[in-house]
Amino acid sequence: MTEPLAPGSTIGILGGGQLGRMLAMAAARLGYRCHIYEPGAAPAADVAAGWTQAPYDDVEALTSFARACDLVTFEFENIPAAALERLTSLVPLFPDRRALEVSQDRLTEKRFLRDIGLATAPFGAVDGPESLGHALSETGMPAILKTRRFGYDGKGQARIADMNEAKTALATFGGAPAIAEGVVPFSIEISVIAARGRDGSVSAYDPGENVHEDGILSTTTVPARIPPGLKTDAVLIASRILNALDYVGVLGVELFVTADGLVVNEIAPRVHNSGHWTQAGCAVDQFEQHIRAIAGWPLGDGSRHADVRMENLIGDDVHRAVALAAEPGVQVHLYGKGEVRAGRKMGHVNRVMR
Repeated sequence: MTEPLAPGSTIGILGGGQLGRMLAMAAARLGYRCHIYEPGAAPAADVAAGWTQAPYDDVEALTSFARACDLVTFEFENIPAAALERLTSLVPLFPDRRALEVSQDRLTEKRFLRDIGLATAPFGAVDGPESLGHALSETGMPAILKTRRFGYDGKGQARIADMNEAKTALATFGGAPAIAEGVVPFSIEISVIAARGRDGSVSAYDPGENVHEDGILSTTTVPARIPPGLKTDAVLIASRILNALDYVGVLGVELFVTADGLVVNEIAPRVHNSGHWTQAGCAVDQFEQHIRAIAGWPLGDGSRHADVRMENLIGDDVHRAVALAAEPGVQVHLYGKGEVRAGRKMGHVNRVMR
């Protein structure tokens, strides 16, 4: 068995948002300190032992950060390759760069999933207006046009019904490489949160059923309304991805439930918004599970002890937090963000159903 990270060690976290905040809180429960690296505002720094506020191209800051940490992880994918190269020359990184290289580019991700035998939407590369026609012949219409990098919460994508709409949408991307994806007819979207330890062991949580509004996750409910066979298939898909990447840590996998089975929508090499329900539904939540995995601890049991509905508090929804806290079975998590903006995730609540 891997020797666990010694108590009192420092875990570096790239990114200072709410996921980093909850990772730092989980690490503290296991006796670890956390150091945040974040160029901008950092709610995670409020609960961490240290914070390096510097851009990702600051070699001196990256070096100092790496030397202050015993290992490093991340809470978001879009970390520049040069920064990763510098960090990995100085300190262990979990998950490793392979997971980021796959997930940072939607085309690379789709090809990886296809190559390991998983079903995805039909797709085609769009390197410019001249390649639109070929890509859309692969996907059919309607389709979704997306930037290959840096999109999240519905940003950097557009639904298109004809070539004129495709050209207009592509122009809004400012020349960024894109991918066209066919529209998949599905009944519901689910996600699986799973973890792989440094010893290769795997543990998965029950699939959650997701509902999005305006491209942003609104709710995740467990159990998802799927038969036992699909639940097993979803967990096996997540396990195949974890093993193919030789992954260490928690991974989120979004899937469409179709008449022909499960289709992988995308993967996220980190703790995931749709896994927040584990805070109220499992003995070991996704944040502690990630810390356990990267620190060389045994993985926790992913069994669910309650039905849970997670609801994101987006924008002005945060003003409902006090009233929600008065309801039986409701667990409130606020992210410490000062400015309330439309579309901004300010917190979430977990509602225990039984």
